[in-house]
This record gives sequence, C-alpha cells and structure tokens, in this order.
Amino acid sequence: MTLPKANPLRKYRDVAPEGDVPTTRTTGIDPNFWYPFARSRDLKPGRTLAVRFAGTELVLVRPRKGPPYALEDRCAHRQVPLSMGVVKDEQLLCGYHCWAYDRTGACVNIPYLDRKRTLPNGVRAYACREAHGFVFAFPGDQRLADVTPIPELPFHGDSRYKTRVLDRDIACHYSFMHENLMDMNHQFLHRSLMGRIRARLLDVREGEDWLEADYSFSRTEGKQSLGERLIIGSGNTDKYADLMTIRTGYPYQTLRYWTDGKREEPPALDLWNAYVPTDRAQRRNHTYGLIMVQKPPVPGVIHLLWPVITLFTEGIFGQDRVIVEAEQRAYEAQGADLNNEVFPVIQSLKALLARRGVPIEPEDRAAAG
Repeated sequence: MTLPKANPLRKYRDVAPEGDVPTTRTTGIDPNFWYPFARSRDLKPGRTLAVRFAGTELVLVRPRKGPPYALEDRCAHRQVPLSMGVVKDEQLLCGYHCWAYDRTGACVNIPYLDRKRTLPNGVRAYACREAHGFVFAFPGDQRLADVTPIPELPFHGDSRYKTRVLDRDIACHYSFMHENLMDMNHQFLHRSLMGRIRARLLDVREGEDWLEADYSFSRTEGKQSLGERLIIGSGNTDKYADLMTIRTGYPYQTLRYWTDGKREEPPALDLWNAYVPTDRAQRRNHTYGLIMVQKPPVPGVIHLLWPVITLFTEGIFGQDRVIVEAEQRAYEAQGADLNNEVFPVIQSLKALLARRGVPIEPEDRAAAG
C-alpha cells in the first residue's frame, strides 16, 4: 500500500486554520472538464433544455439538423432565459423580442432593428458534444475544450453488456458522493439488501489527480440476493476471492468488479459516474452514470431479468442517497466538517478533491458582482 501513515484521530474541519487540513466541503469542482448535462434522448430535435453548473445557467439546443450546442441561458437584451425561446433552423430565437442567436452565441438578427445598425454583442457559448448517450458541455475555459478528452468508456456499447443509465438529483456536495463509493466499509448500510458483508482493502494506488483502491469481500451473514447474483454472478465460494477496483480519476469515478478476481478478464460489472454541481454553493449535484452489466451466456435472458436488476440497483442507490443527504444536512447544521475520518483511503481522497478543486465564490460576493 502506497499511502503514508496517518493519525487515526485526525480531524478534517473546513473552519480550521491548519494548512494541512483539506477544505473539501468548501471546494468547488474544477469546471475545466467535460460534464454530462442531459441524456441525449431528453434533448428533443427543435427544442431547448435548461441546465445548471454550479449556479451558472446554460441552455442546451438541438436544431432539427446538425449537432446540439450550448449557450449562456440569458438573452443579451432583457436577460430572460433563452431556454424559453424557439429553435428555428440552427438559430435560437429569444421568446420575448425574437432576438436571434447562432451556435457561437452571436446575435445575428433583431427583427425590428434597422439593418444599417450594428448588432449588439451576443452571449457566451460553451463547447458541446454528444457521447455515451449524454450531451456533454465544457463549462470552464473554452480554450481548453479541444485539448481535454471526453472520458473513454470501453465497455459502453459493447455487445457483451447491457447498460442502465443513472440520472438523479442528490442534495449533497459532490465530495460525499466520491467518498461514499470509494469507502467500501459502509456495506452495513446495505444489510437489508445484501446481508452482512465484510470488505478487505487489498491495495491503494494514487497520483496527482487520481486514486484507486482494490477490495475483496466476504459474506458473514445472510444470503446473496437474486439481484446481486444476476449482476455479478454467484461468485466463488472462497472468501475474498473476488476483486473490486474503485477509482476517482478526477473529476469522474468508476467501479469495476470481477467475480473471480481475474482483472485480465472483462469485468462482470462496470460503473461510471459523473457528479455535476447545480447550485452556486455546490450543496446539490446531479449524478449521471452508466452501470454496465455483463450478459449471461444464454441469449436474451438479460432482458427478462433486467427488472430484477433494476429493482436491486435502485435499492442500493436509494440507501446511498439517503445517507449522503443526511451527511450534507449534518454538515450544514454544524457549520463545519467535524468528521473524525480514520480510513486512510478517504483521508487521501479528501485531500485529492481539495487539491484539484477550485474555491467556491461566496454567495454574497456573487450576488454583489
């Protein structure tokens, strides 16, 4: 294990002045990455969709022909949302006075303005692409969009897998989401769905902007549920024979599971998550994800079993949602991060998220500006 030894009673407090304390909960996510803002199917041809990133309002636009694009969701004229407007050909017409904008954000027509007059400035445009069934946008420095890759998902679209889309609003800071998935010691939370399971940390690897942990598991009480069996198989009867690798590759997170611990084989389960903060204080996030389950050898049977798999995963994610939202409420009630974190993996993860993030602008300053 590569992690340095840490004081097991070390406290992470956002209000503490110590220089070695990562202020995770008051750190914003770095905007200089591609983030999913909608499922492709939810952005209909000839329609708009209002979305948010850390308090910034964007509008996604899908012309009837051509790829989608993203603009600042305000008209340069009266500041009303452009998402209330009308898509005509490749232009977006403001629903108030019919100012027209192209995909670059330029104002290209004002129907009642003398043609000899210069058109006013338009609105900000954001790089926009479609991939993996999502509409991605780049909310940060637009000069970095072309040199920043959209995440690669090697098993998405692979005929050996069936995919379920995760798409939900969650009332917590994105760091709670990273910690919840990375820390497999929380299996007690899922005892009603999976029985009692003990996690064993096998190895940890980390770099400047990533951290990954390997786990193996042993069931100490109860039986494997049907939903779990359908996702990962019946498993090896030996304790700690399986392998799970969880990785935060900033700002995304993945989980892969091999039933028999054979990393060289395609995983039985492959999960990818992106957490998109929506409010300015980043106390809420929209989680988009893909859970890819390897199909059993019998053709077509996965489709018959999918409702059971969906019910099981909804139960797991539902329990996780309840607990991370409770963590957020505790943080807000106490006014600080008073967690006594004893697990070195999470200590390092919190430091990574604080190190790679950006300051959150205070709401009073943002309002004044």
